Amino acid sequence: MEILLLWAGRLTGLAGGLLCGWAALTRLSGSFFAGGFQIGTLLLAGMAAMLVACVCFLTILTSRSRR
Repeated sequence: MEILLLWAGRLTGLAGGLLCGWAALTRLSGSFFAGGFQIGTLLLAGMAAMLVACVCFLTILTSRSRR
């Protein structure tokens, strides 16, 4: 379970970072929409993915400290 949470945290964190980066670069280029979505929606989805990654890592850290 710990390995699954570790990889889930890594993948969702990477995806969230890429999504936030794409949203920021697209907005800086002057566009309000990308891929059929508003830039704010993409940024919010990226931040939510990074939050899920943080929760996965926090779960791993707290389970390790109990041992």
